[in-house]
Amino acid sequence: MIDLLKLVSRKRRVPTALFGLALDGSRLDGVVLKRTNGAVHLEQTFTATLSLDPLTADPELVGQEIRNHLDAAGVKERHCVVCIPLKWALTTHADIPDIAEDDVAGFLQIEAERGFPCDIATLRLAASRCGKHATQIGLPANHVALLEQVLEKAKLKPISFSLGIAALQPPDAESSSGILALAIGETHLDLQITSHGGVAALRALEGALDNGAFDADLIAREIRVTIGQLPAAIRETVKRIRIFGPSNLAQPLADELELRLESLGLQIELVTAYAANEFNVQLPADAPVSRAFSLAARQLARRGSPFEFLPPKVTAWQRVVTKYSAGRLRTAGAVAVGVLLLVCGPFLYQQIHLMILRSRWAGMSAKVGELDGIQQQIRQYRPWFDHSCRSLNILRQMTLSFPEDGAVSAKMLEIRDANVVTCSGVARDNASLLRTLSTMRGASGIADLKVDQIRGKKTMQFSFDFHWQQGGKRED
Repeated sequence: MIDLLKLVSRKRRVPTALFGLALDGSRLDGVVLKRTNGAVHLEQTFTATLSLDPLTADPELVGQEIRNHLDAAGVKERHCVVCIPLKWALTTHADIPDIAEDDVAGFLQIEAERGFPCDIATLRLAASRCGKHATQIGLPANHVALLEQVLEKAKLKPISFSLGIAALQPPDAESSSGILALAIGETHLDLQITSHGGVAALRALEGALDNGAFDADLIAREIRVTIGQLPAAIRETVKRIRIFGPSNLAQPLADELELRLESLGLQIELVTAYAANEFNVQLPADAPVSRAFSLAARQLARRGSPFEFLPPKVTAWQRVVTKYSAGRLRTAGAVAVGVLLLVCGPFLYQQIHLMILRSRWAGMSAKVGELDGIQQQIRQYRPWFDHSCRSLNILRQMTLSFPEDGAVSAKMLEIRDANVVTCSGVARDNASLLRTLSTMRGASGIADLKVDQIRGKKTMQFSFDFHWQQGGKRED
């Protein structure tokens, strides 16, 4: 059966330039990246402080505020990817039993209905698996819809909504196994633990940062609790902590955690630059390590987003197809599409062929016009003589028509306008003259032969004229 939804579905195309945005409380950070010849170039950086909350204020006002900041910074790129605050997300965990792989999706849906404190129909869901352990992330669909409206009012075109910390520390990277990542935000820390190619834990530590000062005891305690809640097989793999953020904040945090987490034996690392093969593309040497840059660079490298929360674009035609794509209507629709293709296909091919021919003619019409002008000049200024040897052909035909015994002979022959011939001469007798005239009337090239006069009895004088036609056609 033909799936009509697949026929009309459209895949998002990644442009060559992107505006990466990271929403963090009231702060909005951004970068404009462009990809050329396998390399990503940093075109612009952008930072602004919003006075309006995208979730509570009027979307049109928030969008206009963002647009004003972008215009002031000279940002013209419209296509964007957005790092959504981790504090918007809800998480739940599940251990996958020994079931068939085809049944895992259904099992996770049941676990999501049990684990999330709300109807999962109101959430945008994503999942990540670490072996037999799964982490499910739910983002309120209302939050996503409001953010879409805000960006639309700001004249931006989003192509991806994802989590910034997952872009900084991609769970699918081989180097991410056993990593506890901390990303410093405006008033909180994002915490992510990755292992076995997936996310094992994901949390936003609210209140961990206040006016540039960390609550190190709170952070250390939450790290211990988070690691302790992991299954033993995953907990044993966690060996490193990677801290993302400005060095003036990251270094003091690293020093504090090193003292408080010494018993866990975790190695602490400050991330100040991207690895050479971070996204399998060449990065600028001064690339800032940030959520916005990481997410935009991953998109330009065609590696996609670690988690995707942007709803697919549904056109009016897709809505109609969805509504009427079941049962007999679906079959009838498939048949109708097939018939339409069969009927319209030849006309479409004809139109395409005509377009190709018109395009070719447009390319040569100027040259053809020039050649036509040259031909007209050639016809106007060509030599007066005729290369067809018309006069010789007339003489030859008359010679063949006159008798060989000299009974009829021509004294004068005049050719006017290359096709009107007048001839006068003498004949010994009337019978010979008549035979000659009859022969000439049947000869090729001679038309409209008229006798002007015949005088005398013994020796007859005559004159006649005719029109000459070259190749059997009359020449006027």
